[in-house]
Amino acid sequence: MYDVYDALVPEHLQVPEKPKTHRRRVSLLKQPNEGNPADNDPVEAIPDIVEEPEQDNGPPKATVARRAKSYSDFYDVVRAHIKKERGLEKQKRRSREQLKTELDFAQWYNGLSDDLLDASHAEYQLYRDQLHLTHRHLDSLLESTTSALDLLSSLSDSFKAVAAQTTTFQTQCEGLITDQKRITKLADDMTENLQYYNYLEPITRRLNAPGAGNFVRGRQFSEMLENLDMCLEYMQAHPNHREAATYRSRYRLLLTRALTLIRVHFTNALREIAADVSKRIADRQLNDTTMSALLYAKFRVGAAELKTLGLEIQKRAVLPENAEPDAEAEYQSLMNELYQSYSATRGRLILPLIAKKLQEISLAPSSSKDLVSFARSSIGYIRGICLDEYDLWGEWFEGEGGLYDFLEGMMEPFYDYLRPRTIHETQLVKLCELCTLIQTRYMEEEEEEAELDDTVRLNFSHLIHPALEDAQARLIFLALAILRDEIEYFKPKPEDLDYPARNQRTSTSSAKPSGPVLSGKKGQNSSLLLGEPMGAEGEDADSRWAFGADSAFRNWYPTLRKAIWLLSKIYRLVNSTVFDDLAHQIVHQTTLSLYHASTLIAPRASPTDAQLFLLKHLLLLKQQIVAFDIEYISHDVSLDFSSMTHTFWELRERGGLFNPFNLARLVGGGLIPRVVENMLDAKSELDGRLRTVINDFTNGVAGRVAAPVVAMRAKAGKKGFDALAGLADTKAAAQREVPFLRAKLDAYIEDARTRETLVAAVMEHVVAAYEAFYDDVVQQSGVGAVPAAARGKGKGRVDEVWEPDVFAEWCADVFRVGRDPTARLAISQPDSQTDQPTNQPTASS
Repeated sequence: MYDVYDALVPEHLQVPEKPKTHRRRVSLLKQPNEGNPADNDPVEAIPDIVEEPEQDNGPPKATVARRAKSYSDFYDVVRAHIKKERGLEKQKRRSREQLKTELDFAQWYNGLSDDLLDASHAEYQLYRDQLHLTHRHLDSLLESTTSALDLLSSLSDSFKAVAAQTTTFQTQCEGLITDQKRITKLADDMTENLQYYNYLEPITRRLNAPGAGNFVRGRQFSEMLENLDMCLEYMQAHPNHREAATYRSRYRLLLTRALTLIRVHFTNALREIAADVSKRIADRQLNDTTMSALLYAKFRVGAAELKTLGLEIQKRAVLPENAEPDAEAEYQSLMNELYQSYSATRGRLILPLIAKKLQEISLAPSSSKDLVSFARSSIGYIRGICLDEYDLWGEWFEGEGGLYDFLEGMMEPFYDYLRPRTIHETQLVKLCELCTLIQTRYMEEEEEEAELDDTVRLNFSHLIHPALEDAQARLIFLALAILRDEIEYFKPKPEDLDYPARNQRTSTSSAKPSGPVLSGKKGQNSSLLLGEPMGAEGEDADSRWAFGADSAFRNWYPTLRKAIWLLSKIYRLVNSTVFDDLAHQIVHQTTLSLYHASTLIAPRASPTDAQLFLLKHLLLLKQQIVAFDIEYISHDVSLDFSSMTHTFWELRERGGLFNPFNLARLVGGGLIPRVVENMLDAKSELDGRLRTVINDFTNGVAGRVAAPVVAMRAKAGKKGFDALAGLADTKAAAQREVPFLRAKLDAYIEDARTRETLVAAVMEHVVAAYEAFYDDVVQQSGVGAVPAAARGKGKGRVDEVWEPDVFAEWCADVFRVGRDPTARLAISQPDSQTDQPTNQPTASS
């Protein structure tokens, strides 16, 4: 039944049978197109071929049917064909039934034979026709494809030709655009370059025209200056242009001309303001408020405009980067002229008023004779003037260039009044107060305010510093005069050298001891603060220095009191280097004066009193200068002859003293002393002298105690040598000298630890002398000694020479070092003030 369907449908299009499963509904796009007549044409062609087979046995006329949209369309076509065949079979059957004669049968049979033959070949013919139809269809497809490919090839060739032409055209357009840009840029560059040259003529006419000074006030003037700057920068950046140098010089002349017009306008405006103010002041009497408003408010009216013009000169008065350190900017002279013009104009108005006010202050009863009162009032007034002028300067100019020169000119009347008073001042205390006033009120406060406020403020300390230098110079001059007259050339009076009676009067007049606290503890004289007055005025013989002596210091030598007072007054009032140098001289001269006084006391009292006097005052001096930061180091130049003596003794030992060669060597190098520079300061010098005095004192007392054993050492092995007598005399001398020593120390030295330290040093020297006596004399002479095992502790036989240990224990009982109740208390108690130095001598000194 479906052979026709299989013949019509190719094998690769036949749908294989699948098991019946659930299928998705056919989409609307796959539904049979029943309404389209074109899709039904092949269906109608098949019955035509079957109905008239006898007329045309050839293949049916090929028709190009549209491809079915789905396999269901083929199925419908096949069923319609089968149905038509069945109808034809029924017609044939009816035709056979209508055969009546043989002729009809013969016709029918012949027709049947032909039909059978055709039916046997129908399948092959149908396949052949299908092949012919397919072949013609494929030929038409090949022709269409070939024509399409030929068309595409021609289109591709055309496209390539068009693309090549387009590329060529694009390249030509880009070249034209590049040329256009180049030409446009060249034209713009020419226009830009020419404008720097074309600007010369109009600006020259404008600046040289009559009334060019009025052009300064306009806004176009600033633009003109900026254009001049641009032209100068361009000419400087393009020196290879042909006329660049010429145009640069002409533009610079024009810029100078323009800035000169600013200076002329600035000066004229200042002159007009000053003339108006002077006229108003001369016309009527004005009070201080009206005068201040006139002098400052009038100058503030046009300050902003003139400040803007001044900035045009200031920002061009700048040094180039590669300028020399001492070079000056090109237009700085014009800026200086503005400063000078302003300073001169303000000076003519302000200086007479300042001089008048200072004269009134100088004639006032409170400040006419008092330097400090006059300085306080005048400095306060001139500082207010400087602050007002500083604020007004900021409204006229930008920055502080030339400001302090102007303010120093405002300070000249103040210096004219203060400097003569400072030079003629003879009281050191007044100069110290003046220096303190300037340093504490006008120097330190300015620095503190500058730290608190980061804004720019007036540096008044710079302006007042010359007054401080004048006061310091006069202060140093008077200090040197006091050093020369009161310390270096001091001539002591008899009562100044009345020792030890002076100590006794001091001790009876004072209820409590007033000596120096050398242990570092707070004593009754700890209230002495450097810089504080030491007593009421008039108690000292020289009252013009405003220096008095309290009862606690009356036993001090006058030069020592004067030195400490002088150091306390000038401390921190002068430069540290100057103070160190001056302090070194004061300490040095004071030490020499104390040495001189000790040499005068020795014949009047005793050598011991002289040494204790010197020791006491050197300790006092050392204690007092601790508070001063004396850091200056002086050069001590001396000659060293040690090389000469060493060479001489070397030649003598070798026996070549009279050798000409050695004599030439001695003269050439050995006889020339070496210059030695020792670095010493005041403290080191004082420590060295104090060490020498302590050693001399302890050696002197110990020498008197140990004199018998020292004498016996000299008689060792000679007639009259008696070791026991030397020991007995030494014991007697110790028992006699120790009370005398303690009495002297109590009279001069108030500090218990210092006294005990000195006594211990004397005892050590005595014991050392006895040890030398024992080693050199007793053992060498064979004198019997008391063995240590044969005696008790601290005991020795009277008829035997004591060993050094026994003698040391006996000396400890006699000298009683540290056994004094006052001494034990001072030694056992720790220092309450650990931050204060203990300037006491040690036993090793």
